[in-house]
Amino acid sequence: MRLALAEARRAGDCGDVPVGAVVLGPSGTVIGTGRNDRERTADPTGHAEIVAMRAAASALGTWRLTGCTLVVTLEPCTMCAGAAVQARLDRIVYGAVDLKGGAVGSLWDVVRDRRLNHRPEVVAEILADECGELLIEFFAHRRVG
Repeated sequence: MRLALAEARRAGDCGDVPVGAVVLGPSGTVIGTGRNDRERTADPTGHAEIVAMRAAASALGTWRLTGCTLVVTLEPCTMCAGAAVQARLDRIVYGAVDLKGGAVGSLWDVVRDRRLNHRPEVVAEILADECGELLIEFFAHRRVG
């Protein structure tokens, strides 16, 4: 999660919402990193999770991320939760809960929907306070400035 937090800080430094992600391969090594980059790229899919999953898939040479873990500072949204299911990730580890748009247990629970053919394990609220504080600070500065 500390690596994902470092990515989140980089996103915030670039003016994007500070969310960071890493994908760990089956052996536990980092095979993909990402941070929100929607502002820089003008890409609505530029969420940290998507960027990290793309990097991991490229590193592995396959879209199937079986055996891999997505670690992200904020609970994934519906798009990112759906992509994690489609990528066949084994697990999702996240920090701060997203009560307004989270799709891994808070507002929706896409990844545990029994109608889907794959359901990753979920580990929630790892370093949640630290992950949430980055977001709180970011939005407080945007409202003032």
